[in-house]
Amino acid sequence: MAEGNNILLGILAVILGILVIAFPLFSVFTVSALAGFAIMLLGIWLLVQSFGTWGASKAASIAYLILGIIAIICGIGLFGHILLFSFLASIWLYFVGFFLIISGIMSLFAKEGTAGKGSGGMGVILGILYIILGTYAWDPYYLALLIGIWLIIDGIALFFVSPSDLAGMEKSEMPK
Repeated sequence: MAEGNNILLGILAVILGILVIAFPLFSVFTVSALAGFAIMLLGIWLLVQSFGTWGASKAASIAYLILGIIAIICGIGLFGHILLFSFLASIWLYFVGFFLIISGIMSLFAKEGTAGKGSGGMGVILGILYIILGTYAWDPYYLALLIGIWLIIDGIALFFVSPSDLAGMEKSEMPK
């Protein structure tokens, strides 16, 4: 039964990936609207937390209140705003890319042996790839293409993952 679920999820991911590639602006708009809605819900939760912690810590309560207001404003701004979503996605990719490059360079100089140098070199290469992807993420069409390709690859990968592998991962992640 679980194997059937994997195949069903894989088919669904591939179909969604094809739809995202076929209708890029609608797909990015949908993701932007969902992200904005989720951030607004987070802001509401932070506001609720601010009232709940008022008696215990006024400083924490004020921090929750400020973060909640900022999250609600950001969520409203992000809701359905394709260019803002693309901008934030590309900024995030740039940030991760620079982090990978810097940590890769540090690994090249700090680690000894082939494996250490290899992991450092791989960090630099992946960082450069992230920066290249960040450049393409500025355009909503390319962002939708990247999301669609990821969904298709993930969907195809689900065809090859056995349910016992997933169950083994879940058991190994449980605290002892």
